[in-house]
Amino acid sequence: MSAATAPSIWRERLASPLTWHFAGCGVLLVLAAVLGSRFAMDWTATSGRSTDALASKQAELKLLEMQTAPMRGLDKRVAKTKDEIKDFYAKRIPASYSAIETRIDELQVGSSVRLSRLQYTQGKPGGDLTEITMDAGITGDYPQIMRFVNALERDKTFFVIRAMELTSQQGGQVSLRLRLSTWLRPADVPKGLPSTESLDNQSNDQADDPSENSAENQAQDKRVQQPAGRKAGRQP
Repeated sequence: MSAATAPSIWRERLASPLTWHFAGCGVLLVLAAVLGSRFAMDWTATSGRSTDALASKQAELKLLEMQTAPMRGLDKRVAKTKDEIKDFYAKRIPASYSAIETRIDELQVGSSVRLSRLQYTQGKPGGDLTEITMDAGITGDYPQIMRFVNALERDKTFFVIRAMELTSQQGGQVSLRLRLSTWLRPADVPKGLPSTESLDNQSNDQADDPSENSAENQAQDKRVQQPAGRKAGRQP
């Protein structure tokens, strides 16, 4: 083959449709490879973001479940609490003022102490219950006093001991000042009971005035104070 015929052969090959077909296929293959690589990269990035987003949503869902767990069955717990409150009121809140007196007398007799003074006062009226405070003086030997105190704390009627003060001790006899509380429904509180606040103020004034007549105090200590309209002077 001469050098003169070589260019003509290349021109023929370039002019051939088959040559351009192969060239086009090559270009398409290159484009397909580039696009495939790009698609794979985008798919990997999208898949990673989707996995992260899914994990984040799952964490949020778990957190919401933990936060709302205490609220599950709340309506049932509220109803149960209301029933327990009603049961407590029915079993441990005195049905009337006279029920308090009767129970104190029974505990006094059962423990063999002597009740020398008992004064009732009322706290500020509440929505459901009003506190009734009793300021009592009791006398007896030490085991009797302890039986009375323990009986109050364990009694079915709801008593709360607020304060105890040893006032005297002679031989085997002990005198104790006891302050305790129970509660009544507002409708059951008798009229004429002084307020606990006024009694506290009176006690503070007497403590600040040492010239108070001792004979009058002793007479008051021996009196069981009753609200207006009730039989006074009742001694256990």
